[in-house]
Amino acid sequence: MANSTTVTVTALPPQGMITLRGDFTDPDFAATLTEATGCPVPDQRGIVAAGDISIGWMSPDELLILCTHSDADTLVAKLAAALAGHHALAVNVSDARAVFDLNGPRSREVLAKLAPVDLAPSVFKPGELRRSRLAQVAAAFWMMDEQSFRIVCFRSVGQYVNDLLTKSSSDSAVVDYF
Repeated sequence: MANSTTVTVTALPPQGMITLRGDFTDPDFAATLTEATGCPVPDQRGIVAAGDISIGWMSPDELLILCTHSDADTLVAKLAAALAGHHALAVNVSDARAVFDLNGPRSREVLAKLAPVDLAPSVFKPGELRRSRLAQVAAAFWMMDEQSFRIVCFRSVGQYVNDLLTKSSSDSAVVDYF
C-alpha cells in the first residue's frame, strides 16, 4: 500500500471476475442474468451491485461480473446452466487480472493524469465505469464514491500499474486541477 496525504493506492487480493458475452438486449437473457446474479444488466458504461456481486458494462456484448474469488467457478457453472439455449459465453478470468483501489480527495486527479477519459466531476460520477488505458496499458476503472476508484488491469502489468498509480499520486505530483 502506498500512501500520500492526497491519495492511497492499495493492491487488493485476488478478485473473482467473469467475462460474460451475449445479447444483453434480449429481455429473456437479461431476466435470466438478473435471476442468476441478483443484478440487472447495467446501463452503458455503468456498474451495478447486489450483495457480493457487481456487474460492469464493458462493451455492447460484454459484461464483467465481479464476485468473491472462491465463488467464480461456481458462478460460471450457474450462468452456463441458466443461459443454456442463449448465445452466451461465461469465462472465469479472475487469475488473469490485478485489482487496485485508489482513495483520497485527489484520486480523480491521479486517474486524469493517466487515462484519456474526461474525469471532470460534472461528467464522471460514482457508478460509472470506463474501459480505457492507464498510460499505455489496458485497464478498466469505476468510481465507487466521490473519492474512491477501483481499477482492474491485466496481472502481467500489475506491478507497472501499481508503480504508475503510486508515482502519480505522490505529494510531489499534485496538479490540483479538480
